[in-house]
Amino acid sequence: MRGLMQETPLNVCQILDYAAKWHPEQLVISRSVEGPTLVSSYADLHRRARLCAIALGQLGVKKGSFVATLAWNTSRHMEAWYGIMGSGAICHTLNPRLSPKDLTFIANDAQDELILADATMLPLLGKVLPGVPSIRTVVLLTDRLNMPSPAAVAAALGPSLAGAGAGGGVAVHCYEELLGEAAAVPGGLEAFRWVQVDENDACGMCYTSGTTGNPKGVLYSHRSNYLHAMLLVQADSLPLSASSVCLAVVPMFHANSWGLVFAAPMVGARLVLPGPHLDGASIYSIMESFGVTVSAGVPTVWLALLSYCEEQGLTLSSLQVACIGGAAPPMAMLEAFELRREERGSGRGSSSSAPAAAAAAVAAASFRAAYLGAKSKQGRPHVLCDMRIVDDGGRELPHDGKAVGNLQVRGPAVVSRYFKAAQPAVDDHHWFPTGDVASIDPWGNMAITDRSKDVIKSGGEWISSIEIENLAMGYPGVAEAAVIAIPDDRWGERPLLVVVPRPGTEPDAQLQEGLLGYLAARLAKFAVPDDVVFVPQIPHNATGKVSKLTLRDMFRNHRAPPRSKL
Repeated sequence: MRGLMQETPLNVCQILDYAAKWHPEQLVISRSVEGPTLVSSYADLHRRARLCAIALGQLGVKKGSFVATLAWNTSRHMEAWYGIMGSGAICHTLNPRLSPKDLTFIANDAQDELILADATMLPLLGKVLPGVPSIRTVVLLTDRLNMPSPAAVAAALGPSLAGAGAGGGVAVHCYEELLGEAAAVPGGLEAFRWVQVDENDACGMCYTSGTTGNPKGVLYSHRSNYLHAMLLVQADSLPLSASSVCLAVVPMFHANSWGLVFAAPMVGARLVLPGPHLDGASIYSIMESFGVTVSAGVPTVWLALLSYCEEQGLTLSSLQVACIGGAAPPMAMLEAFELRREERGSGRGSSSSAPAAAAAAVAAASFRAAYLGAKSKQGRPHVLCDMRIVDDGGRELPHDGKAVGNLQVRGPAVVSRYFKAAQPAVDDHHWFPTGDVASIDPWGNMAITDRSKDVIKSGGEWISSIEIENLAMGYPGVAEAAVIAIPDDRWGERPLLVVVPRPGTEPDAQLQEGLLGYLAARLAKFAVPDDVVFVPQIPHNATGKVSKLTLRDMFRNHRAPPRSKL
């Protein structure tokens, strides 16, 4: 017997409907790509998103179309998201930090039909579009004043693409002009309704970063995004409420901005969008200018912010919650946030888990003396994500905080099959292998010890690169650290510590010896790196994580001196 409650599909556009109806005057603050800060409201965003949907329909976008975006976090990009999804189409976010080759592969794999892009992306489009014949329409997210001239468009795209109808060229439109035309349609907004879709229909797609092969498409449904947003606003998650001021640092092209652009309007939180301005000084300025209370980002963003605060002698006056994801946060980073009134730790997620799988809430049974230690863990799974660790044979391991195994997750916001993949991404019991190696303690707190491809096996012993990195980051004079394996004739492989010194710190033998001695006092003897190398910067991939693939290539011929000489 079915229940007798109303059956309303979970459609992400209902979130924006709610925000516009019940929080119409709540601000959406956006630092534009062109420079000025734009202040609007959820009512404005709702109106413009519907105009965007009308405009997309006039350009031929239909239910099931793949529509790409190539843009930073701005109000125009957010309007486009809801406009695309409200058209019944699928919003495919492209990462501008990827190479033109990768972007071409991804856009071709999705068979994108139209792309909305920041005007500053025009040169990048010129390198990508020649290899993507399915895209014949480009909408630049700008106004007429900042719209590139026809000559600039032709110079960027080349003669074969510039100008619709000229040898199969690409039509280039100004976003604000399209919205103006949509507003002029008789009865346009009054008659418009979001396209009706099943809650399990696709509404968005992100691609994995492709560190182990070609990027893979993760196809999100309306239902999965809606449920994920509900999880983010829980007290043990970010949390968010109508009194929050949320800064969406995580790019919208990185796993749906971790769901922030759905979660903030779901509760009527004030939303701040930083545009392309993600350096430490810019993040600090926008936080202090608008009283940001909640934010989320990868460790590299927070390192830049904290370094700026330290250099300038500044504190964070309003920030209460900072979610650190994408990589395990160093203890030194948590301690720095503690000094600046931050109250939340890290979390675990990925593009494949929509993305949050765990929230770093400290269990009541955790002792206060271990408070920071508990916060450095990725947390307990939320109600819609089951989690376990298994050995290489698939046998489940105990939750004792000691056993370390391959982390697996399952739930309604976890990928089941990658886009166009012949085989499921999960086993017969729906367990998805995350690629992380982790432990789970008796209170359910999960701690990632490494990525499976980054664990170092030395003389039969497993060494966690994350543990060494986090310790090294706590040593005076170290700005950033990464650990990779290098070949060793006796032990198979050994850890190499790569360090970026803090400004004003001399990268000399004294720093090297002091750092190794510091680690030797805190690690098992076999886990202490044989060598430390200093570099001006550590390479990061398109999602802001340390690119260990690049580091391994950089130091593939490196051989450490005998440890007795250090």
